[in-house]
Amino acid sequence: MCPQDGGFCTILKTKVFVKAEIVSWFRIQEMFRFESLHMYGVIGTAVVVGMISVFIIKKYKLKTVDGENVVLTPKPYNKGVIIGGLIFGLGWAITGACPGPLFAQIGSGYSVIIVTFLSAVAGTWVYGYFQDKLPHKYFLLIIQHS
Repeated sequence: MCPQDGGFCTILKTKVFVKAEIVSWFRIQEMFRFESLHMYGVIGTAVVVGMISVFIIKKYKLKTVDGENVVLTPKPYNKGVIIGGLIFGLGWAITGACPGPLFAQIGSGYSVIIVTFLSAVAGTWVYGYFQDKLPHKYFLLIIQHS
């Protein structure tokens, strides 16, 4: 299985992402300019696969590899999700990278992405610093008590 394979699944996934141009800055920019359906097809396929997977998990009451029940809890809506999504999308559009492909882009030789990576780390730190002052306090309390 992937967690014990010494990173083989990660390397394979990265290779597939690079070959499919999913981590390409140019493809991501095309998506945000509505010039190509390539990335929308990839994202749409992922959404459909996710929906089918959740349906199968619920229908057959599948268990984890440790034999535990899979519990899918609905998350309460809060305005922080919209604000965070807008900030995330803006950063994605400006840099041409979301956190997943950053390492693949750096590994592919796009050294300028190191600036994006450091910015993502700084953004994570800022979020952690101001986390208790953000509008999702209620949601954090639910997580801490479960």
